[in-house]
Amino acid sequence: MQIRNIAIIAHVDHGKTTLVDKILHQTNVFRANQETGDLIMDNNDLERERGITILAKNVSVVYKDVKINVIDTPGHADFGGEVERVLKMADGVILLVDAFEGPMPQTRFVLQKALQLNLKPMVVINKVDKPNCRPDEVHDAVFDLFFSLDATEEQLDFPTFYGSGKNGWFNDSNVQCEDITPLMDGILKYVPEPKIPEGNLQMQITSLDYSTFLGRIAVGKVTRGMVKENQPISLMQVDGTVKKARVKELYIFESLGKKRVTEVYAGDICAVVGLEDFNIGDTIADAENPEALPVISVDEPTMNMTFSINNSPFFGKDGKFVTSRHLRDRLNKELEKNLALRVQDSDNADSFVVYGRGILHLGVLIETMRREGYELTVGQPQVIVKMIDGKRSEPYENLVVDVPQEFASKVIDLVTRRKGEMHIMETKGDMQHLEFEIPSRGLIGLRTQMLTATAGEAVMAHRFNEYKPWKGPIPGRNNGVLIAKEAGTTTGYSLDKLQDRGFFFVDPGEEVYKGMIIGENSKPGDLVVNANEGKKLTNMRASGSDAATNIAPKTLMTLEECMEYIQHDECIEVTPNFIRMRKVYLDEEDRKKYSKMMKIEEA
Repeated sequence: MQIRNIAIIAHVDHGKTTLVDKILHQTNVFRANQETGDLIMDNNDLERERGITILAKNVSVVYKDVKINVIDTPGHADFGGEVERVLKMADGVILLVDAFEGPMPQTRFVLQKALQLNLKPMVVINKVDKPNCRPDEVHDAVFDLFFSLDATEEQLDFPTFYGSGKNGWFNDSNVQCEDITPLMDGILKYVPEPKIPEGNLQMQITSLDYSTFLGRIAVGKVTRGMVKENQPISLMQVDGTVKKARVKELYIFESLGKKRVTEVYAGDICAVVGLEDFNIGDTIADAENPEALPVISVDEPTMNMTFSINNSPFFGKDGKFVTSRHLRDRLNKELEKNLALRVQDSDNADSFVVYGRGILHLGVLIETMRREGYELTVGQPQVIVKMIDGKRSEPYENLVVDVPQEFASKVIDLVTRRKGEMHIMETKGDMQHLEFEIPSRGLIGLRTQMLTATAGEAVMAHRFNEYKPWKGPIPGRNNGVLIAKEAGTTTGYSLDKLQDRGFFFVDPGEEVYKGMIIGENSKPGDLVVNANEGKKLTNMRASGSDAATNIAPKTLMTLEECMEYIQHDECIEVTPNFIRMRKVYLDEEDRKKYSKMMKIEEA
């Protein structure tokens, strides 16, 4: 059977997973009466809740007697490590672009990787049914993007399809048709068959799967030769060591699942069971004459955070895994499949420095651990600083903001205060398109402020650009916080009396402890407050009836918002049921000593 291997790449929210849904329906993967729902490929809870793809996934369909392996990739810059490695399995890419937004920063990032691997591109302009869409302008912008990325003549001659994934049609002209048949025919026509060089077995492990019955499973494309069940092989590791092993079981991808087979030929994507101690990037090669494939290189992390055990007064009340050994084992397990992550031991035996691609990348890891029953404390995210040519340098990012015109000045003001420089300003319909270059530090906490300033209308995206000289101090949070004075249960009476001091992150009746952050001060500077005081009751009725307490509901903050909110002397306590912000030093005297030390160091 002929094979086509294709990856779908795009920016966040441009419709990759919806397109995969349509391909599955078009090729009759499901029975006529089967309930499928939508976003079929986003199968873990976090992906469905956030509406984003986090892990790359494989699915295979048969169309006109040709097997098409489709790889759905994440669109978020923080999961670029996932995209870089799975593109190695593909021979062609579908670049999906929104007909209104056009190419975005992440589009550029993933397309660059695909062109470097010499993959054959097809462009799909999605959402042409949206108001304000401009498919022709977007097509020109995509061509300019290809040109600026030094695409070859052959790559510049890409076929373009227009359509709407939501309404289930794609055509090679901007004329509505019945379904996605033109696109499926285009895949067979334009995506080349896998090129198979002569020689012995070679297969690079580009992805991991895990099964409670079979253990760790290696996934990759057989580049040349063939692999059989029970065959002795050499596992060539990234560090140069070669281990002898045997293939216990072999699976190929069929529809949404896997099918056990006895042999797989070059060009197909398969899953190998029975290997131990393998990592992503290792090569499965011939037992007698092993030859390794080039190692997968992944861009370096740009941000780090300190993960430590939960040492708050509520330690161990909520979680199942609470010790530093649990934490170390879990982080090491994550390293096996999360290529863009790094973990280092710190000076303290109970804490680890974890390096990642950005706030979302680290936030998803923390959220996953929390749901698995871990308790931990995480510190403020810090950018990674390097010395380049004797100068202190920090990562810079390209920031793109699309915002209604009336809010453009507010966005420019916010970004320039954080040391951003505007490079492009143009009008797209009734939206203003702004592009900046900004230090990565300036992005921490920017999203929340920007959404507040633009009434939630701003759409922002960013991607790492390069390291440049340090830009000087960047102003942090303007307001201080309200800190609990002592442990206890908050009362409506106290919170009502404190409302003029700011707004709260707790409701009446919640357990708090000394040093916990329970609200934001309406002024600069931190304030210690007593939120646990009850009303003094007497046996005499007050002359006027009690004023009813009108307490504003607490402000709910997501994990990422907390990560962007905290300052260097604060941290987040994360447990399966609670996310609490607190001061690193719970005692007020300790905090004063710490701030004095910091002032002396800065001086």
